[in-house]
Amino acid sequence: MQEEISLKPFNSFGLEISANELIEVHRAEDLPEILEQSKDTQTLILGGGTNILFTQNFAGKVLKMCTRGMEIVEETVTSVLIEVQAGEIWHDLVMWSIQKDLGGLENLALIPGSVGAAPIQNIGAYGVEQAQCFHSCTVWDRKEHTFQNISKQDCDFGYRNSIFKSTHKNRYIICSVRYRLQKKPHQLELSYGGLAKVVSQSSPTIRDVAQAVIQIRESKLPNPEELGNAGSFFKNPIITEKELGAIQKTYPEIPTYPNTTGKVKVPAAWLIDTLGWKGYRKGDAGVHKNQALVLVNHGKARGYEIQQLSEAIQKDVLDHFGISLIPEVNIL
Repeated sequence: MQEEISLKPFNSFGLEISANELIEVHRAEDLPEILEQSKDTQTLILGGGTNILFTQNFAGKVLKMCTRGMEIVEETVTSVLIEVQAGEIWHDLVMWSIQKDLGGLENLALIPGSVGAAPIQNIGAYGVEQAQCFHSCTVWDRKEHTFQNISKQDCDFGYRNSIFKSTHKNRYIICSVRYRLQKKPHQLELSYGGLAKVVSQSSPTIRDVAQAVIQIRESKLPNPEELGNAGSFFKNPIITEKELGAIQKTYPEIPTYPNTTGKVKVPAAWLIDTLGWKGYRKGDAGVHKNQALVLVNHGKARGYEIQQLSEAIQKDVLDHFGISLIPEVNIL
């Protein structure tokens, strides 16, 4: 346990904020006792700190999940079931699966954050979501005071959403996650975001796909260790064909992606860039020069200043396009 600790190293925006206490959790079985001791104190569960915007100091305890371990727990002719502890780094899991020639997660390479946070956000990139490989997870139920297994069906995964973020927010602490990964032949997803153009091989492997994703992400997204950010700040909005038609009267070039709901997904980055926000800066809070979807801390920005910038962008997009942008980042 550490008291009055700076959380600057534990949030990818690099914000200078603090918490009353920081407790590192190295074993899931220690959670019940730790939480019992903290029952009268506000408690925040922190993974990689890559999807959070602190707007003020946290007056309570922060529990940092530091559990480690990746293993194959079941194997069939065509697939394996792996279990990964919540404190593992997501990108490490992706590269571990590729090293073992197991397909399914390669499009999700270089997404920052921890494995335990992945189901909460239902992370996704380049046409793939973690839900597609997700099998189940073990959680600590803060209401029933017991460990439980939660199936994929019960997670109610949606676009950047799950029960952990919506109906059961703050109830469960994810301790480990199980994924079903595929042996050869692998089914590759190359249709999204120009990925096929980067993967030039005639018969690409999952390693080729992962390397292409890494190349694209590094060319577009700033390294949080060099420039504070939390990746994509807003979700890509999903609108109706009627709403799209109204926008196309003024902006016929607006790009779109198909959506399984029968609606259309519009790139939030295009909306923001079209309105001239890319590269914008006020003080040390700004919009990245190469990717309009990424808000950045140029050094000494405060969390509330980044929040104010996000709200100004939301208002501008709503006024011009009639589209409400929803933050992907959790704002505290």
